[in-house]
Amino acid sequence: MSAIPDIHLLVLAAILFGLGVLGFLLRKNAIVILASIELMLNAGNLTLLTGSRMQAAQGLPHLDGPIFALFVILVAAAEAAVGLALVIALYRLKQTVSIDALDELKG
Repeated sequence: MSAIPDIHLLVLAAILFGLGVLGFLLRKNAIVILASIELMLNAGNLTLLTGSRMQAAQGLPHLDGPIFALFVILVAAAEAAVGLALVIALYRLKQTVSIDALDELKG
């Protein structure tokens, strides 16, 4: 069906997801954290699309994987818009995008 085996795509998705988790847990920069979340969502999309491709190879064509991936892309776009708005508000308030600057919650 394709030159890339399905197992290679799943391993790539696992590596991307692991890198996203590490970036989310270890970094202090809000922009890097948002990028790490996007990386994890894209790894999930790759897994969904690979699963759909594996079903199609067995003669069970379903559009479940691509449809869920489309919804994940839509949610990721909304998350990026809201997240970047929050980062801009944080920068205007504290003059930094470091998460450590959010030590208190007050208006």
